[in-house]
Amino acid sequence: MTQDEIIEMAMQAEFVSHGKPSDEESELFVCVDKDIYKFAKLVAAKAFQNGYEKGVAAFNEAVELEREACAKVCEDDINSFKGAYYLANKIRARGEQA
Repeated sequence: MTQDEIIEMAMQAEFVSHGKPSDEESELFVCVDKDIYKFAKLVAAKAFQNGYEKGVAAFNEAVELEREACAKVCEDDINSFKGAYYLANKIRARGEQA
């Protein structure tokens, strides 16, 4: 998460901004207990979303690698089965259907 995303979540959780204290790079936020719980839920949801998206991308990449490996097996065995290129292309095409 970026600093801007965290600040946006603090605002969504209704933290109250009181401008900049002594350091020009920081901003002072004041909140009560209920705001902290709301903020924690927003942060957890964002972290889960990021982890989920990375997991889906890794899964899709693994499927594509396995599909290519299966197609390669067909092509490597071309001498014993004349339709191997046809099958290899069908296996690869399954990824284009999604």
